[in-house]
Amino acid sequence: MKDKACRIISKHPVDPGLSGWYAILPEPEQGQVLEQSITSDWLVIGGGFAGLSAARRLQQSCSSERITLLEARRVGEGPAGRNSGFMIDLPHDLSSDNYATETSEADQSQTDFNRSAIQFAHEAAKECHMAREVFDPCGKINGAATQKGMAHNKDYARTLALSGEDHEMLDAAAMKEMTGTDYYLGGLYSPGTVMLQPAAYVRALADHLRPSIGLFENSPVIKFSRKGQNWLVETPKGSVEAQKIILAVNGHAQSFGYFEHRLMHVFTYASMTRALSEDEIKCLGGRSSWCLTPADPMGATIRRICGVGGDRIVTRTRFTYDPSMEISKDRLESVGQSQQKAFNRRFPMLGDMKMDYIWAGRLCLSYNGVSAFGEIDDNIFSACCQNGLGASKGTFSGMMAADLAMGKSSDHLTQLLKQEPPSRLPPEPLSWLGANALMRWREWRAGKEA
Repeated sequence: MKDKACRIISKHPVDPGLSGWYAILPEPEQGQVLEQSITSDWLVIGGGFAGLSAARRLQQSCSSERITLLEARRVGEGPAGRNSGFMIDLPHDLSSDNYATETSEADQSQTDFNRSAIQFAHEAAKECHMAREVFDPCGKINGAATQKGMAHNKDYARTLALSGEDHEMLDAAAMKEMTGTDYYLGGLYSPGTVMLQPAAYVRALADHLRPSIGLFENSPVIKFSRKGQNWLVETPKGSVEAQKIILAVNGHAQSFGYFEHRLMHVFTYASMTRALSEDEIKCLGGRSSWCLTPADPMGATIRRICGVGGDRIVTRTRFTYDPSMEISKDRLESVGQSQQKAFNRRFPMLGDMKMDYIWAGRLCLSYNGVSAFGEIDDNIFSACCQNGLGASKGTFSGMMAADLAMGKSSDHLTQLLKQEPPSRLPPEPLSWLGANALMRWREWRAGKEA
């Protein structure tokens, strides 16, 4: 990587386990692999929330120009299709104790950014004729299973009140009416979150863009270099010569030689039940669709879904810091066992319900909580590092990277460009030891919220 005139991609995505979100969808049509040398005005690398949003933004303003998107796998197989599906409008800091903060200009800016992304996604959902189960503006609930969690929710509610944000406190009876379980003591509802079936969302958006752009799947970038005033980007079977590149690969930006020693790679884990039978649905009770984030950020996110793939329950718990961007099969199985226990505690009425799918998804965080955004090389624009809020922050950074590359200006873009760059991480193995020790302690402290 020392020769900046030619960069060899050091690592390609490894996504552990089959995502249930992807698996329950109908098999997609065969994707197009890049098998020739082409030229393009624009090249987007990455087919997740950021990359597809950037491509759509470019298509809206530059429809007469050639736009190409390269995705290393099938759209929806990577981190976007492993997301919990919460497109959150409010600040949602995973490193906080309870999401409550002193109201600040930065929080208001982040809320504005997220809501701009949600509006952009809402318009895309209309254009793509997405079903309600794919894009559902239903809000979300912070579920509290302990008195400590209830206190967290009250603190967060005070923050929302000071900011003038709509919210509603729910008691134990309301939580049981919704979820069917008496595990939760209460909840805090906020209306601005959109719930996605994340794999279905990105696949629908990709299918909508295909007729107007060149979208190539299973086409990972292996090398790129300068070719005159352009960039030459090579894949295993083809190449793209492009004037401008938008890099939307989240943590893999460092695999391209950018932001080295400045990005934290964290895996989070999820599991999905088999489809519930009619008898099990009656036994469980509650509503057919609902979504809970935990009152403690290190707790368990729970969703019940219905529609394509049947009625199922999705559990997301545990975080691990893995600088290699890979985890072992044994790790995935071990976390799956702990998730089974978390599920059984919440839904004992469902007996020995086994999980159909267990998977992990990569998050990218920076030490100082900022995105890896901006022009990072001549005509290469980064829309990376979403700090654990991939659906909303990824969408927003893709939009803004496209605007920056097109030379557009806006208050949002001006604010984003004022942010500090990601700060340098402590050296390894100190980062690994410190981050994992902190996460294990915080998960233990979360108790029944996990």
